[in-house]
Amino acid sequence: MAAPSARASVLIDNIGMLASPAGDRAPLRGPELGAVAMTRDAAVAIVDGRIEAAGQRDVVRAAHGGLEVVDAGGRAAIPGLIDCHTHAAFGGDRAGEFELRASGAGYEEIHAAGGGIASSVRATREAAARGTLGMVLERHLGWMAAQGTTTAEVKSGYGLDRDTELAMLEAASLPHRIETVPTFLGAHAVAPEWDDADAYIDFVIEDVLPAAAPAAEAADVFLERGAFDRAQAERYLQAAARHGLALRLHADQFSEGGGVELAVRLGARSVDHLEATGERGVAALCDSEVAAVLLPACVLMLDLPRPPARGLIDGGATVCLATDFNPGSAFCDSLPLVMSLACMQLGMTPGEALGACTVNAAWVLGRSERLGRIAPGYDGDVVLLDADDWLYASYHLGGRVAAATYKRGVHL
Repeated sequence: MAAPSARASVLIDNIGMLASPAGDRAPLRGPELGAVAMTRDAAVAIVDGRIEAAGQRDVVRAAHGGLEVVDAGGRAAIPGLIDCHTHAAFGGDRAGEFELRASGAGYEEIHAAGGGIASSVRATREAAARGTLGMVLERHLGWMAAQGTTTAEVKSGYGLDRDTELAMLEAASLPHRIETVPTFLGAHAVAPEWDDADAYIDFVIEDVLPAAAPAAEAADVFLERGAFDRAQAERYLQAAARHGLALRLHADQFSEGGGVELAVRLGARSVDHLEATGERGVAALCDSEVAAVLLPACVLMLDLPRPPARGLIDGGATVCLATDFNPGSAFCDSLPLVMSLACMQLGMTPGEALGACTVNAAWVLGRSERLGRIAPGYDGDVVLLDADDWLYASYHLGGRVAAATYKRGVHL
């Protein structure tokens, strides 16, 4: 919805190793997820923001020698990374809560005491009132671009009132240096002005959703104890579907509350978190078209059980990775770090991690026909790594992985 308008024509030459998810299918499931097509001594020709050719250097140069040339210096190249679950539009921070958690306080304990999401709601409302949300979001997206992200979903959900929710979606819909995909998370938590979750859901459906839907591509809900139960989540999601929005769920972060089953029954695009998902939930996702979005930075930051990545992949589910970038439970803007955690803690291979935050993430966001691969016809979204081997994207733990990031051929 909010792709940058700038496009460039450029020949990225002298690529030591070009790596991209193999094939042309989306989403990638089972063994296909980990398959990576590699070309050594490569080049990529981008014309008016789209890839015209990608492959052996001599062949690409011969056909596109008139383009402006960028020397990759023998570096490896991978597709622009796609972050399909972020809360990047927020005011303030929660550094104080980080200190509390480091001293032993739990996330749910902090939330019940008025911290957590409620703290971010107060700060985000203040930022919206000052008109600074767009500036703050652009700063956060700049951090993400520096780590190789070229497209990011951005959720609302820290306003929980009509004006701030709409301001968040407006900020996410503005042109930014990277492509943004707005999601309406009006059912993130019960707003502080409301004592009753059912009454709050009525308010969101009747007073906020009609204005929010034109500015969003999807609707999301937090189905979890302390937030919304299955019946409330279903009512909200069915209303969102009537407005033409794709459906997504936060579910099974702390407990199994029927979110997976609801996602499958409603034909949701994804169900995200899944740290508490058991065998039945895994089986249901493997037999469905619903993507499983895993958030290992949140797992690390909150010290949660690890989601069943291996069972999902081996069973044929569509698996994605994302940062969950937010001020409280996953203050992380780096998809390469998430890829590293997926390999070290979730049992995923580097190839699976790459496919999970390129092709599969693009599929969740409805953009897999033009994002997620370095191939003719796709957008010219390319990351040059600060290494000659693409494995550094997940191997270099928390390091300076991206040497240069291109969105539609434009150097960010």
